[in-house]
Amino acid sequence: MNIIIIGAGRVGESVAENLLSEDNEITVIDNDSERLRSLQERFDLRGVQGNGTEIDVLIEAGARDAELLISCASLEETNLVACKIAQMVFNIPTRIARVRSSHLDHQDTLLSKDGFAVDTLICPEESLSRYIAKLVEYPQALQVRNFAEGLACLVSVRARAGSPLVRHSISEVTQIMPNIAMRIVAIYRRLWDGPDQLIMTDGSTRIEPDDEVFVLAAKDQIPAILNGLHQLPGTAAPAETTTATEETAPLAPASSVRPQRIMIAGGGRVGERLAMYLAASPINHNLKVIEKNPDRCITLASKLKESVLVLQGNATDEDLLESENVANIDLFLSVTHDDEDNIMSALLAKRMGARRVLALINRRSYAELMHSTQIDIALSPAQTMLGELLAHVRKGEVIAVHSLRRGVAEALEIVARGTRKTSRVIGRQLGDLKLPAGVQVGLIIRGLSDGTVTPDSTLATESGFADSTQIQDNPQQTAQTLVQLPNAQVIIPSSHTVIENNDHIVLFLPSKRLIRDVEKLFKVGATFL
Repeated sequence: MNIIIIGAGRVGESVAENLLSEDNEITVIDNDSERLRSLQERFDLRGVQGNGTEIDVLIEAGARDAELLISCASLEETNLVACKIAQMVFNIPTRIARVRSSHLDHQDTLLSKDGFAVDTLICPEESLSRYIAKLVEYPQALQVRNFAEGLACLVSVRARAGSPLVRHSISEVTQIMPNIAMRIVAIYRRLWDGPDQLIMTDGSTRIEPDDEVFVLAAKDQIPAILNGLHQLPGTAAPAETTTATEETAPLAPASSVRPQRIMIAGGGRVGERLAMYLAASPINHNLKVIEKNPDRCITLASKLKESVLVLQGNATDEDLLESENVANIDLFLSVTHDDEDNIMSALLAKRMGARRVLALINRRSYAELMHSTQIDIALSPAQTMLGELLAHVRKGEVIAVHSLRRGVAEALEIVARGTRKTSRVIGRQLGDLKLPAGVQVGLIIRGLSDGTVTPDSTLATESGFADSTQIQDNPQQTAQTLVQLPNAQVIIPSSHTVIENNDHIVLFLPSKRLIRDVEKLFKVGATFL
């Protein structure tokens, strides 16, 4: 795909780097020649110096043949105008603009073809704040990604020694928690002498302490799964059983383990939005924000609720953290603009007793280094918004994409379309599909329509349970777990599950190199007989 990116700042650079890994032809426009030169030295892309709203510059960048424009310059006015020019002058099919104001999300007239002609708005700060707030909701999780309009979730969690499901095989998991419908799609095992290693899972694979476990399940069942893999002190644990017919003890609800005392280091756009999200939560958080700039502190104090304590100071100041009782903090969030400050303040807070720490890290090399440190979550801003972009790059009926493992792996939701004559998948059993090696079908959501779906409806689990193993390794497995909702079913499939038209299928891909093969498999053609 021919893609033009306007803006070579942090967002533009991250977007270009990730899209290049998928054999796209990338051209970056920026006024800063030094930035462009740096990008061209590191990546196989083309740079064009100039203003992205000038027609001559866009022509030089290849706008006449472009299929996608992503305008992520620092000024949102530039991004909106660039999208309009891309539509009116060059008829570029898809146009994405970065904005900092969330108010434009509701301005359909301004964004329509008669307005600025923006197909999708992206706001990195908004995406990041929203995502961190989700991690607060599920404090044991390392990642939480939604699929099927919020009906299903993919979570990754670090297995903790002593938790109910740890040191058990995947087939035993279904006996310990028979009423929980889930599929373990990947395990990354921590090695002392190298990076984490992907473990190809089957029913005999054991979950070991410190494994990063990726699980797909219906949204309402995520808290029980997280407790089973990363039980926190003071929560109830499921009673281990020997047969799938025995009852399990109820797990503590998610609200009982959510962090109450939260400290935010950094009062910039991300810190402000995050504080607003958390202050508006029904959970009564004890919330503190630390910000260096005195004027910014005054602004924050005027915008945030009175219950939020705004402190002027440096989050790397040990005396300040001690005076504010960081040892009693449940969650420390370091979200300044400086990677080094975020790393140092998070490590310091952890050493001083903070229960869980998160550091915002822009540089990929830094994020890799932090993986084996005491920082619980090293979060890349670019990765949180990439899914919003990748869905426009994917071909066919891909409607949701989430980048995982710092861009190495991917989870996607794809809709099966067509008939048995026009599709390689419709009317066929999953065990008969020629999926690339390592690709796992985690969930099937059946019955989704264009109507409104209620994700938080009461779930009723039918009898039968499908092992959380690779489908290809279970040819005799016929049972399915169905989670029934008003408008849809979340299905844990078996090798004998037959794919129907309009099924939403969630897949885990251990490598981006497999994407094209998956897209080709689901592509609708004139005939495949």
